[in-house]
Amino acid sequence: MVSSHAAAVVGAGPNGLAAAVTLARAGIPVTVFEAAETIGGGTRTTELVEPGVLHDVCSAIHPMALATGFFRAFELEKRMRFVVPEASYANPLDGAASPDGRAAIAYRDLARTADELGRDGAAYARFYRPLVRRVEAVTDFALGGAMLRIPRDPLAAALTGLRTLEQGSPLWNLRFRGQAARALVSGVAAHSIGRMPNLATGGVGVVLGTLGHARGWPVPVGGSRAISDALAADLIEHGGRIETANPISSVDELGDFRVKLFDTSARGLLRIAGRRLPRPYARRLARFRYGDGATKVDFVLDGPIPWRDPRVAAAPTVHLGGSRAEGAAAELEVARGRHPRRPYVLLAQTADFDPGRNPAGTHAIWSYTHVPSGSSRDVSAEVIAQIERFAPGFRDRIRDYRVTTAAQLADYNMNYHGGDFSAGAVTLPQLLARPTVGPDPWRTPARGIYLASSSTPPGPGVHGLSGWYAALSALRHEYGLEGPPLGLS
Repeated sequence: MVSSHAAAVVGAGPNGLAAAVTLARAGIPVTVFEAAETIGGGTRTTELVEPGVLHDVCSAIHPMALATGFFRAFELEKRMRFVVPEASYANPLDGAASPDGRAAIAYRDLARTADELGRDGAAYARFYRPLVRRVEAVTDFALGGAMLRIPRDPLAAALTGLRTLEQGSPLWNLRFRGQAARALVSGVAAHSIGRMPNLATGGVGVVLGTLGHARGWPVPVGGSRAISDALAADLIEHGGRIETANPISSVDELGDFRVKLFDTSARGLLRIAGRRLPRPYARRLARFRYGDGATKVDFVLDGPIPWRDPRVAAAPTVHLGGSRAEGAAAELEVARGRHPRRPYVLLAQTADFDPGRNPAGTHAIWSYTHVPSGSSRDVSAEVIAQIERFAPGFRDRIRDYRVTTAAQLADYNMNYHGGDFSAGAVTLPQLLARPTVGPDPWRTPARGIYLASSSTPPGPGVHGLSGWYAALSALRHEYGLEGPPLGLS
């Protein structure tokens, strides 16, 4: 028998689990329904290429795990271990961009980063220093929920907005004269799939770059699943339940629950609960746009990547797009429905930072590249060639690898339409209206139904915020309660 005030959460990704934890700590009986056999969504870690070798299935490095309001309130750092390297990310360069093959490195230490950038060092430091000093206010403005609100710190909001305007417009090259600083900023911006420059990708680059210099980009010990495991443990401790291998195809299956929160894409909510939603809202969900996709290539190597610039080994995240112009050209090709010959590749190398994760001498390498939506093409040759370009001899280190195309990624997770792991295109209109405009975009017009996924603000990323905000809205409107404390103390 389901309690008359119980809540159901559909989806056990980080947002769904964050919502469930928040409700359970407020005393609400919660059941989480997960279609897959394991929890985690974008934070799963498992064997993909060889038995006994662990790869992160989706996300691998977590810039927001130490910075967002939810994870800080939840005291995630006390529940699991992170390694925060001195170098947050690297961008190898070659050719005219760097005749000596020297890479651009973004260290946590902003001054050290600036020193290595030479003539652009002072300009780079001026770009990030005021944001680093106000990092909490910057993250509150960028990730604080509905975008159309008065910022708590207008100065931080103005600084973030001005730098986003600069790096998201044709002005993006005015500040820097050399290629290294430009590549560092745009390499981060390209995490958000889309043409460059534009305001959405520019904003992503500004915020993630700020976190790289303020708090670092942490590696979760044991893999990304440690994050979902920490959330699930707290949920169960506070009386919540998780049912895996239990897909929900209709809202009618949740009839006994007073409140339903959906960690699904906007279109997923429409598919499951469309008959309960007013037509104008349902039409808005149907019009919600999805972006291009990603194809993932996971490698097992018999040794570390032989980077031309050995300093790149010190960074867990590597952006392989070459110069800013090359990276922008590759993203433009994807936006036009084509597969670039020299793609932007995002690579994670974790063996040196979490050596206990896999057998000694085994290097599990995680990578993905952007492709047109729904692509079924195997682009491993292009990915290998791009890595080999900056690490001669990489090909000889490959023991085995596995390709997951964008189409297969969509099959793996119904929220990833066409391989879009952001659950909706990251564009300025869809950051303002995600999926609708309003002070409470997580609450639908249907009584007791909430959207708690990356299809709502603040958008994609492992931050738990979409689920947290949805749960706080449900507590306020359905139960008359405020958000509970989330910490261990």
